[in-house]
Formats: sequence, C-alpha cells, structure tokens
Amino acid sequence: MVSDFLRKILSFLSFWSLNDLNSIKNKDKNIIKTIQKKLNNIHFNKKNLKNTHNLFNKKIILLLKKDDLTNFLRKNFIQKMFFVHNRLFILKELVELKKDKNWIFYRKLIEEDHVGNPVRYFLYPKSSGNRINHVYHLSILASEFNINLKKITNVFEFGGGYGCMARIFSKINSKISFTCFDTGFVNLLQYYYLKQNNLNVGFSKKNKFYLISNTKKMNNSSSNSLFIANWSLSETPINFRKKFFKLIKNSKLILISFQENFENIDNLKYFKNLKKKLEKKFETKIINNKFYKGNFFKKQKHFFFIAKKL
Repeated sequence: MVSDFLRKILSFLSFWSLNDLNSIKNKDKNIIKTIQKKLNNIHFNKKNLKNTHNLFNKKIILLLKKDDLTNFLRKNFIQKMFFVHNRLFILKELVELKKDKNWIFYRKLIEEDHVGNPVRYFLYPKSSGNRINHVYHLSILASEFNINLKKITNVFEFGGGYGCMARIFSKINSKISFTCFDTGFVNLLQYYYLKQNNLNVGFSKKNKFYLISNTKKMNNSSSNSLFIANWSLSETPINFRKKFFKLIKNSKLILISFQENFENIDNLKYFKNLKKKLEKKFETKIINNKFYKGNFFKKQKHFFFIAKKL
C-alpha cells in the first residue's frame, strides 16, 4: 500500500507533461471489440506461474473486461509490474545513454508514444522512465559485444510486458519479425498497445508482431537473432524454464535481466548454471546492474545475463 502511494506521488512530478489521447480514443472501439471476442476463450495454466503472476493476471482480466484501456499505464498494478517512471536511477541510465557514441540513435528510440497515457519522465519529458530503461538494457548488449542493433532481424521475447520492447524494435528495424510469448491475457494488452501504435500485430505467424501464449506454437529449431527476457524468465518456476532452453540455445544473442532471488528461487545460481551450459558455443557474461537495486522496500541485487554465439 505504501509503495503504491509513493508511486502515485512520484507520478505528480510529471503533471505538466500531458499525452494527446483524442486520436487513441477514436480507435479504441474496434480494437476493444477484437479483445472482447478473444477474452472468453483464453485460459492459462497456473502451474506455469508463480503466485505473484497468478494474482497479476486476475487483475489484468478485470481491466480487460472494463472496455477502457485509454489510461492503462496509469494503473498502479500495471506500473508495479510493467512500468517504471519517476525514479532517480533512470536519470543515471539516461546519462549513460547520452555519453554513448550511439546517442543520436538512442534518442530516437526513447521518444515516448501517447498510447496508454504513460507518465512522462519528469527530467526528460520526451520519454518515460520505462522507455529509457528498456533502451538502456539494449545499449548494454550493444556495447558489451559491439553489436549493431539495426542488424537484428528477428526477436523472441519471453514476457513482453505491455509491448514496450516490441515497439522499440519497430523503430530499430521496420522489417523486424517479433514474437512475444506471454499469458493470453497479457497478450491482449500487448495487442491493444501495439495496434494503437499502428503496427502489424496479431495472433498469426503472418503478423510481424506475433503474440503467443502456448509453448507448442514456439519454433525451437529456428535461429532467432535475439532472445529477450527482462524480469520474466527469472519469475517463473524452474521446470517451466526448461521448455525454453532449446530456444535460448538456438538464438544468436541473449539479453536477460533478473533479480538475485524471486519467491524462494535463487536466480543467481540458476543463471550461473545456464552460463556454464552455454559457454562452449557462446561468449557469456553476468553483469551487475549498477543502477537498479529494487524498490524502496525490497532492496536486492539485479543482473544482466548477456550472450553472443561464437
């Protein structure tokens, strides 16, 4: 409750940075109609989720049933799970991006959209804390392995939040093929966000932004340019993670963000073991996240697991 209150107070720091929601409201009706048709046919296996995410998905269902997603990024439970905004560590990440040789490129990527009515970052209102944070993660991968992000052609993201990373990649490469794996209910939120941003998104392989919630629809034998999982794979049961090992192993690049512990799972131990399994075919690194140390009430270490196929 206290953390929710603080999050609300921090959002007021951006009271003078408003989003244009008129065009979004005009498009809402048709998109919501598609979401409602699919909503009743979605089921998820609770065994694949830890308690935190089971509770979160119940809240997502209630949100989707209300037929009003115009301001969904202002919801406390969404911000808690998906959207960091006016935190000071974001400024440190922004400073790092500005010092990077690719700043002109990153500056375009961090420009925020109006969809969802995101809280603008109070020290850089052209963007949001969340958008800056996502691009900063990509900059870690790019700088550590000297990678040109524009050459990434296909991405598999495990746990895509509301679709922020997918939106960023639509700016990086207009021809990108992007698969987002999540629960069916979160897929619908991603559909809303990406559709409102005029992207070719849907539930078919024909869509450039392909939303899936069933592991049977994954193509484990394909070679993805990049596998991404930011605080997502690390928040699932160990047995469920095993289903994605082949997919990870067949990728050319890997970017995973994780916390040291999650619901009694020692993630640092898990990812050190994953590092050993991949070392013969990958250059792998576990890097301390020097800026993010958790929220106000739960401090712990966070890390980047990155890898590049040899």
